[in-house]
Amino acid sequence: MRSLLTATFLLTAAPALAGVEEVIQDHALPGTARFASATAALDAAAQADCTDAALRPAYQEAFDAWLGIAHLTLGPLEEDGRGLAIAFWPDTRGMVGRSVARMVAEEDPIATSGDYAEVSIAARGLFALERLLYDDDFAGYEADSYSCALARAMAADLAELGREVDTAWREDFAATLRSAGEAGNDRFLSPREASQALYTALATGLDFVADQRLGRPMGRFDSPKPQVAEARRSGRSLRNVVLSLEALHGLADTLSDAPTPKTDAAFDRALSAARALEDPVFAGVADPISRIRVEALQNDVRAISEAVGAEIAPALGVSVGFNSADGD
Repeated sequence: MRSLLTATFLLTAAPALAGVEEVIQDHALPGTARFASATAALDAAAQADCTDAALRPAYQEAFDAWLGIAHLTLGPLEEDGRGLAIAFWPDTRGMVGRSVARMVAEEDPIATSGDYAEVSIAARGLFALERLLYDDDFAGYEADSYSCALARAMAADLAELGREVDTAWREDFAATLRSAGEAGNDRFLSPREASQALYTALATGLDFVADQRLGRPMGRFDSPKPQVAEARRSGRSLRNVVLSLEALHGLADTLSDAPTPKTDAAFDRALSAARALEDPVFAGVADPISRIRVEALQNDVRAISEAVGAEIAPALGVSVGFNSADGD
């Protein structure tokens, strides 16, 4: 499962808290709106033509939009398992492939029942749809096939998840963050707790990029695992790293109103290295020479974590003690 970050916050005498409103207005709400729009467009594309070739562009746009909010695991993405329903990865037991294969083989009628949200999370979301659109075992289906109907159901389910996340942020969770410490708010008992939660999302997101998006395909030096890279079938493994870092940089910028030159420089180094990598699915981790560049990128991402801990945490009046669990 995902690498977990156990955070212990030590409150300090800090200046007035900053960033919560900026995160809501300039980062979270634009991100959820974009994801809702992109998944709605994917659903519309599927209703018009559910074949794999027709759906791939809209699928890529939806995945791009997901990377803009995937790190916001608190609140609406945490509730009702929405985050996992949208993106069930890492899939350490191969549940996505087996779930999709079973549904196709049995032509499970739930695909046309209108109750697709009731299926296993392994058969929902971006990674299940990726199998249909890009895996040689499933792609190439006809317009009147069960697989086409299944793709349409998956797209509609993603659109509903996108609407739910955006609505929950706008109508409920944004207000919960803003009212931290006020009477009746039993989620955030002080304004600082809201800042702490957002800082944890930043720290955890960086950890996920380093340990999962990069660490999983790297494996061990004597046992690399490029085959488990995120979104390998759709050619997005490196793109997901770049978009994640861009989104996390946006969160860092909005979270602190103090200058963060070390953080900005660390993000710039990591993003420059990622954009220059030219290894879209991390196939190079199996080659000792190419692997060095991926390891260097991983170190660059970890350097961002150090920078945000040195600059942003003090500005918010928090410090975070890390006890990362094994990501496997």
